[in-house]
Amino acid sequence: MGPDRNPAEPGTGATVPLAPGELFTIAKGPLVVTVAPHAGGRIAQIIHRGDPLLVEYGPETSTMIAWGSYPMVPWAGRVREGRFDFQRNSYELPLNLGEHAIHGVGFGLPWRVDRHEEDLIELSLALPDDERWPFGGEARQRIEAGSGWLKMRLSVRALEKAMPAVVGWHPWFRKPERLDFTPSKIYPRDGRGIAVTPCVDPTPGPWDDCFINSDPVRLHYAGQSVRLLSDCSHWVVYDETTYATCVEPQSGPADSFNIEQVVLQPGEALERHFLIEWD
Repeated sequence: MGPDRNPAEPGTGATVPLAPGELFTIAKGPLVVTVAPHAGGRIAQIIHRGDPLLVEYGPETSTMIAWGSYPMVPWAGRVREGRFDFQRNSYELPLNLGEHAIHGVGFGLPWRVDRHEEDLIELSLALPDDERWPFGGEARQRIEAGSGWLKMRLSVRALEKAMPAVVGWHPWFRKPERLDFTPSKIYPRDGRGIAVTPCVDPTPGPWDDCFINSDPVRLHYAGQSVRLLSDCSHWVVYDETTYATCVEPQSGPADSFNIEQVVLQPGEALERHFLIEWD
């Protein structure tokens, strides 16, 4: 969210080009999904009845942050200046977009393929235990294709150390003709583009904002409607570009480590689900 959303100069983390690498395909009926494990465990493309749904890797969208649909773990959105307090200690994460740390570490690391069948794939990632993320832990994904639906499951687990955690997805959908989105509240942004509290009634778009939402979201394209459902309580919508709309379900708000921490004790996990359906 905020003024530094768009890719900046090369060499600053989220703005580094990231090629898809080896692609794995899952399919069912009219649905074909390609997954790029080595490019942050992301979905590279979703094609339903011949129509692509996502912005693909290309000359203008080659940075880590700008294509496909990637998992956000172990945090989602920005952490203000990369700084937060946890259990009486202060931490500083590497800044990877402007002056903030954004979208976790999972979207820029290679994931391991644990299972690959015709209609599903399961991936895992050992989270770093260093300056990038000083808590370790592990993340897992399951992506399953059905005839007219795509189910995703994302989890993060603390291992030896307790840690704060947020999970979510960041799909770059091709620009729809219409977006149906009826959130109950919005987190206002301060002058630096960071979500703050208290929440207020939603304001008109275009948006680059975090919302509280419990209703399905719909994207309307010529000839088909796409419905998005999740057990996530928070959604970020970014629709300020002419070529894409990002609709991002996540388990907590942007800057959650400073606003609304969820703590995982050793052995505990946080899991959420995301469903895409076609009418």
